[in-house]
Amino acid sequence: MEDTQPPEHRGRLRLVVPSRSDVLLRNFTEVVGGPLGSRTAPGIVSPGIFTVERVLVLLTVLAALAGILLKGYCRANGWESPTQFYATCYSDFPELFRNRGLADGNFPILGTGSQFEYPVLTALIAGVTAWLVPGTGTPDARILAYFDINAGLLAAAAAVTVLATARMSARRPWDAAMVALAPGIILAGTINWDLWAVALLAVGMYFFSRKRLVLAGVFIGLATAAKLYPLLILGAILLLAIRTGRFQPFLKTAGAAAVSWAVVNLPFAVANFPGWAYFFQFSADRGAGYSSPWFAYNLVLGRLRGQELSDAAVDLLSLGLFVVGCALITLIALTAPRRPRLAQLAFLVVAAFILTNKVYSPQFVVWLIPLLALARPRWRDFLVWQGIESLHWAAVWMYLGQVTSAGSSQHNLDMPYYVLAVAAHMMAVAYLMARVAWDIYDPTYDPIRRHHLDDPHGGPFTGAPDRFRLNLRRRTRSTLPQKAASDD
Repeated sequence: MEDTQPPEHRGRLRLVVPSRSDVLLRNFTEVVGGPLGSRTAPGIVSPGIFTVERVLVLLTVLAALAGILLKGYCRANGWESPTQFYATCYSDFPELFRNRGLADGNFPILGTGSQFEYPVLTALIAGVTAWLVPGTGTPDARILAYFDINAGLLAAAAAVTVLATARMSARRPWDAAMVALAPGIILAGTINWDLWAVALLAVGMYFFSRKRLVLAGVFIGLATAAKLYPLLILGAILLLAIRTGRFQPFLKTAGAAAVSWAVVNLPFAVANFPGWAYFFQFSADRGAGYSSPWFAYNLVLGRLRGQELSDAAVDLLSLGLFVVGCALITLIALTAPRRPRLAQLAFLVVAAFILTNKVYSPQFVVWLIPLLALARPRWRDFLVWQGIESLHWAAVWMYLGQVTSAGSSQHNLDMPYYVLAVAAHMMAVAYLMARVAWDIYDPTYDPIRRHHLDDPHGGPFTGAPDRFRLNLRRRTRSTLPQKAASDD
């Protein structure tokens, strides 16, 4: 198959075509004449105006319009309970606009008495977009305008994410179609501002793949200022630094990330420290959130009249299991026969955080979508996972409609079915983690490395030899720094 041929041809890169390389997509193309012909040469012969990136942007725009249409009931009738749950069109934007002083011009964190439970950059976006809404008060027209402004900007953030994902994989730009068409982004992309952090992280990872480490750190720091989870990517970079013995890329990237995060946060902390610290206090004090394993566990124990977990126990178990997960990921990274790819480790650590965290909001699914497109671009697994996440997304709103408003019984979802939806979401994410770990230990299953690529996202680690690798079966075959130096 042409996709497995060496990538370079007269200075150009031959693109991997999904209809050839992915069994699921290959079967789907039979209804339109089969996969792309073997005599074609994508990436070598110009496609005219329909370049990969233009098609991906078009797909992103269509997906964003689909997401807006799904909010049609609330856009026409307002965001009120219980109908916003039953119509599955809930969004945090109207709620925060009405109840956090945004409609009255009270800027998040900086405003008098402001208590805004989001990081600084998200607060800045929320406040600036509120300024763009004409008028005063909280009439339906202003609430709708606030939602539309944020939804439009999030569509642009999604397009940036798609382009950054496409450009990270020189021979596989079509993998970014997973991000462009992801049901998870269509359904949950406008619940909150998470796509801003996703876009900033994607740009940071793109610059890292191009060995522009300072810019990579700047964008990772900005992403962390919008949502804390991008900080976990530095852990994946650290593992590769240990494996290769190249610590300068980690230090330079982490240093730039720390500086950019501080530049954004320090002015707010100085201007209003209690308001700035409220996000951290709120995150530490809150109990188990909807759809977290701890919330589901307490629901089951409550139905069985058992002893539910206290908030302190949830904090301890959540942190403890995440530490255990990180230890296992570290073991995978240091014992695999071949150095893992950056995207693989990044996906594993973020997925571990999602599975063990005491909060899992429906929009958190957008964190994993670009990482999976880079770590394991297999459409079958991706679509099965997204289907399960879509069922969980619907289950959340049906359950919230029941517990918050006592709505009509035919629209409610009873607790056991909601818990099953949470369990299905967790098992799907755990399955993807297992598949990624399998690819790490057996690179012949890795969709990226089977196409004569090492790590297109690894930047300074791409092609690097091992300086530290553990062999648990035969310690004498482990690669240690001193042994590597003597071999040199």
